[in-house]
Amino acid sequence: MQRIIYFLIRNKDFILFLSLLLICLSININYNEYNKSKFLNSSNSLFSYLYDTKFTISKYFNLEYQNKILTEENRKLRLHIYNMDDKKVDDLEKINFDVTSGSVIKNSYSFTNNFITIDVGKKDSVEIDHGVISSKGVVGIIDKTTSNYSRFISVLNTNFLLNAKFKNSNYFGILSWDGININKVQLKDIPKQANVSIGDTIVTGGNSLIFPKGIPIGYVESYKLDNSQNYLELEIQLATDMANIEKIYVLKNNNLSEINSLDE
Repeated sequence: MQRIIYFLIRNKDFILFLSLLLICLSININYNEYNKSKFLNSSNSLFSYLYDTKFTISKYFNLEYQNKILTEENRKLRLHIYNMDDKKVDDLEKINFDVTSGSVIKNSYSFTNNFITIDVGKKDSVEIDHGVISSKGVVGIIDKTTSNYSRFISVLNTNFLLNAKFKNSNYFGILSWDGININKVQLKDIPKQANVSIGDTIVTGGNSLIFPKGIPIGYVESYKLDNSQNYLELEIQLATDMANIEKIYVLKNNNLSEINSLDE
């Protein structure tokens, strides 16, 4: 208490000046309508600015949380789509899939054989030969796992092969990469009688059992007859930008072991 008294005594002149200033300002504002309105407008603008700044800062720090929510909602939506009943689909084609979301932590796309590392592994039920997709389409197949991480063979790998078909027809062929352009892959062994148009959508054929039928891969950019003149070779523009992948989804075929047991 004594320190407060000493402080007031030492600063009595300043405190008196500040008090008189506040009194003058109060009288000026309260008894002058113009000044009063200007003061209120300025106060409103200041508080609006402070509120907007606080909201913007809070929104920024909340982005990661909101991103996690959207990723989980996207995962559940895909899980529903891949397992939804379709009376037009034969019972043998109704294969149940689990979906696990993850993030890319290491990506290569400048070599002929590229791999991508993700932050989900055995503890997340990720295993070898599980398919990997982005929000736009197929990106690879798991080839190595640890407890917390996994690596998958990118579609930009000359050893990557996948059964693929036209979205609007049953013509299918083998998808691979020639190691040249990171935005394009090749689809071969398409019968020449297939009615191909530039821009046609290419999707998974479903015969590999790794991916459900109908997952987007890319779009026809060009095509030509192969050396035998009996089949077409197609240049496919990838749906996913392989140099810019952040979020992925790992697909687990719950019936894969049972199906494979038939070949033993």
